[in-house]
Amino acid sequence: MTTEDGSVHPEAPRLGTPGTPGAPRSPGPAVRLERLAAAHADALLAFERENRAYFARSVPDRGDDYFTPAGFAGRHAALLAEQATGACHFHVVLDAGGTLLGRVNLVDAAGGSAELGYRVAESASGRGVARAAVEEACRLAATAYGLTALTAVTTLDNAPSRAVLARTGFTAVGEEVVDGRPGAAYRRTL
Repeated sequence: MTTEDGSVHPEAPRLGTPGTPGAPRSPGPAVRLERLAAAHADALLAFERENRAYFARSVPDRGDDYFTPAGFAGRHAALLAEQATGACHFHVVLDAGGTLLGRVNLVDAAGGSAELGYRVAESASGRGVARAAVEEACRLAATAYGLTALTAVTTLDNAPSRAVLARTGFTAVGEEVVDGRPGAAYRRTL
């Protein structure tokens, strides 16, 4: 689906029959979101390096400079500065043991809305981590950041991301072109 800083942009339990809108959701894996901090830099760089090829299959690669210690440090500092303005809310996704499994972010927060972006490690894919992280991001968006709606964009060929959005209450609202590929825009009212 989306990434933390603009590539494709990071729910509450519902009632009904499994697999349909309004279906109850299993609790999923225990994950927690932590607001991005300087202390996350080393683990985040390791996460990005370990998953570079995996992410590049569905979103544009960040370029070689991003993965160097200096390039990453500069980008990390820029994200922290942007977060300090309140325009963006960046998070790392951690499991119960503190292992970094992903990132989920709310970018361009203005007028009560923000764009959701997320990415999850290949080793954690297919286990409900993205869904749990998006659900928590939606909760934080409403309760901690005062947002009333989220948008997201993904490519049509990214079925897992489209499924996460559908399972977390997002509705397709239009077509998009994402990095030259056909995509869809989604929206969720909080």
